Amino acid sequence: MSILVTQRKRAAFFSRRTVGTFGLPLLIISIGIATGLIEPRFWSLANLQNLARQLAPLQILVTGQLFAVLSGGLDLSVASVMALSGVVGVLSMPHIGLVGGSLVMILTGLSFGSLNGSIITVFKVSPLIVTLGMLSVAKGLALLLTSGLPLYNVPDALIDAVGFGEFDGFPISSAIAFAVNLLGAVILSRTVFGRHVYAIGSNAVAARNSGVKLQKNTIAIYALSGTVAGIAAIVMTAWVSAAQPLAGDGLELQSLAAVVIGGVALAGGSGTMLQALFGTIVLGVLSNGLNMAGVSSFLQTLVIGLVILVAVIVDRFRGSGTND
Repeated sequence: MSILVTQRKRAAFFSRRTVGTFGLPLLIISIGIATGLIEPRFWSLANLQNLARQLAPLQILVTGQLFAVLSGGLDLSVASVMALSGVVGVLSMPHIGLVGGSLVMILTGLSFGSLNGSIITVFKVSPLIVTLGMLSVAKGLALLLTSGLPLYNVPDALIDAVGFGEFDGFPISSAIAFAVNLLGAVILSRTVFGRHVYAIGSNAVAARNSGVKLQKNTIAIYALSGTVAGIAAIVMTAWVSAAQPLAGDGLELQSLAAVVIGGVALAGGSGTMLQALFGTIVLGVLSNGLNMAGVSSFLQTLVIGLVILVAVIVDRFRGSGTND
């Protein structure tokens, strides 16, 4: 009996929440120390500010991806919707101004996210298929609107304020990202909608029988994901000083990877914003560290891919362990 109790205590210690709370921060620190020993510039203020700016768009997208994954789905369209939102916003700015164009970016993301959720619920189609299709639709529209070329007529005010603006040395773009993360955490932990997200991911049938409106909440989940993609478009456009039709290409997979690396259950129903944030930082620090160490971009892609595979396998074993 004592052996069984000990095993249960060990299982509890190595649970998804414990790993996300302690393991990932230790991993981040370890990567930082190792990289700092190889290249002391890693810990310089300039590099840390650059890392924060690089991470900001992904950090924002991860918030929407987290809601989708917690509900038992995923959103593969976030990066393409972000790119399209940036293109539409910049095209509209000469006519409606900086603030109006920024609102257009957010509304574009909201519209495409709502469309994702509506198709998923009305036609009972897998989120994987719907968002994969929307990825191509959004990317195709962005390429058509720009003829495949970046739009450089981004107002200097947006670039100076959001792209490279700072508050006491802290990048404004990173502050926006953390604000989005905080809002996501509050929604998940303090609202009825947040509880419904967890309930749908844990058991959609039981949630429906308990009075949770699946269609309404699912549309809201993907609308939220699209909205944060629109916010990410503002940050990305300001940072690269252009609206690019292929901006953030691949960030949809990185946002999903960050959620899984953080220890969020890929099957849904379990996880926190803090865990997803830690996963995002792991990816960012790892990529930045490899850059500082002079590792080729090809090898970086390989290493990050292996990290993602390991995270998925670990998630599978964690899930198996909870069912035994």
